[in-house]
Amino acid sequence: MIEVIYIVRHAFRANWTVDPQTGIYTASLAKTPTGIPTDPPLTSKGVEQSKELAEHLCNIEPPIERVYSSPFYRCLQTLKPTTDRLFLEGKAKGKIRIDRGVGEFFGRAPWEHPTPPDIKILSPLFKNLDQEYASVYMPASNGEMIVELHERVRNALDHIVTTLDSDPEQPKTVLICSHAATIIAAGRVLTGQMPEDPDEDDFQCFTAGLSKYVRKSSDPNKGVAGNWDCELNSDTSYLSGGAERGWHFNGDESFVAFPDAPAEGKEIPKL
Repeated sequence: MIEVIYIVRHAFRANWTVDPQTGIYTASLAKTPTGIPTDPPLTSKGVEQSKELAEHLCNIEPPIERVYSSPFYRCLQTLKPTTDRLFLEGKAKGKIRIDRGVGEFFGRAPWEHPTPPDIKILSPLFKNLDQEYASVYMPASNGEMIVELHERVRNALDHIVTTLDSDPEQPKTVLICSHAATIIAAGRVLTGQMPEDPDEDDFQCFTAGLSKYVRKSSDPNKGVAGNWDCELNSDTSYLSGGAERGWHFNGDESFVAFPDAPAEGKEIPKL
């Protein structure tokens, strides 16, 4: 069974803007690698962070046996120095599984947010992507409320862990590369520690920061939610720049339509 979940945030990326009246996104670069404005690459600083991260992850104990990623370019670019080394050494199954369930969070809006790149767009840009794996849980095209984000992440993590638990090779560890809001939600789901105020600054998500969750019970009937202890909360001790670009739910990184209180009769889930 999976005993350890490593979760890393993508390294420092280029930016984009959105017009909150029209929903039109504009990348800070003339063109992103995938042609999608919300899919920028890493900055030069982010590239250096990804190399420092790789040096740490390739020597981590217990070692990484499986790799999952958000579909966005910045996550795969962050993973590349790590997976290039691991796969060359015949480790981590030699494949990255793209899962939209651990993808970016966009707040509920009256327009459709840009769709992340699919496997056909990504395959010419990155080697070693699992062509057979398919996402099961995905965010709505017009964004999510906070409660919906947590529910999506809970379902995605349950699917990932259940899939790996039934893997005949019985991997013990998995690495997931994701985004700030998704990582915060993942920490709350895995530990079962859901604050009354979703804006609380609890689980950290620094760029290229690493979190580690250890399974408390091997009983499969216990499910994912609340069955993990957090041993590392976005560790950045291996980064020369330390902890940078922390984030919490206040909408300062991109357009996010937050309710002042739970809307549409929904309550923040108690995980």
